[in-house]
Amino acid sequence: MKQNSVILYFIDGLGIGERSELNPLAQIGNIAPLANFQNETPSIIFDGFLVPTDACLGVEGRPQSASGQTTILTGVNAPKFLGAHKQGFPNQKLRDVIAEHSIFLQLKKLGIEPNLFANAYTKQYFETHYKRWKSATTCAVEAAGLSFRMIPDLLGGFAVFHDFTNEFLRERGYDVPLLSPIEAGKTLAKLVESNRFTLYEHFITDKIGHDQDFDWAKRHLPKLAEMIRTVLANINLETTTFILTSDHGNIEDLSVRNHTLNKVPTIIWGRNRHKIAKTINDLTDITPAILKVLSSEH
Repeated sequence: MKQNSVILYFIDGLGIGERSELNPLAQIGNIAPLANFQNETPSIIFDGFLVPTDACLGVEGRPQSASGQTTILTGVNAPKFLGAHKQGFPNQKLRDVIAEHSIFLQLKKLGIEPNLFANAYTKQYFETHYKRWKSATTCAVEAAGLSFRMIPDLLGGFAVFHDFTNEFLRERGYDVPLLSPIEAGKTLAKLVESNRFTLYEHFITDKIGHDQDFDWAKRHLPKLAEMIRTVLANINLETTTFILTSDHGNIEDLSVRNHTLNKVPTIIWGRNRHKIAKTINDLTDITPAILKVLSSEH
């Protein structure tokens, strides 16, 4: 019998907003399971369960990426630890938190392996951007001594780029195939089936929110939704738990360039979904939930 597994599908800047003309999630069709709204109880495809999740974490101000992502990937309330929300990339204090509490490291210490960060990196990133733009996820992978997936891995079907279609890579001159959302989703599903824990990160949504670009949202959100649906359709939800979450709101309100104070959607599919949902209130609960799922039958 296959051991249980978990995929954490992280979407940057996805909050639960109101139904309004300024919310592209309310104006664009065919984007299930992303279209979730305040004061509504939606019917989630593939029998998923939605938990509106607090991203403010008891700290004044707008939630930010560095502290929110650190919280998701460690279970530590990073804004409370710092005394403020931290935007952009983790500072040294947050890097130290990740080095000690990374979900990948915690799983490794428990003997739960193999685990994977499914996103492909470019050689250029490590040559020119690594020191300055070191994400919480990059720090979390390093903490456990895991290898990074690179472009050759992507070409072999062992990684997915953050935009999943490879359009960004092709625009930058990389000789990689243009993928449909379905093709990318099937690749990610295969990776999920061969690992105990898989993390995939997508942050174009946050960029769209900051740019207040409704046309871009209209083009992109249906592709993102189709990619997610494809993953769900191609994994075994009897043995796999799929958790989708975000670090803060943004794209759900294009009236402002800033992040929102809205709760974010944590959607759980598959194995133990209802049991897991009862344990989640804010972003500090994501890592403990994953650890509990994977250690319960270890």
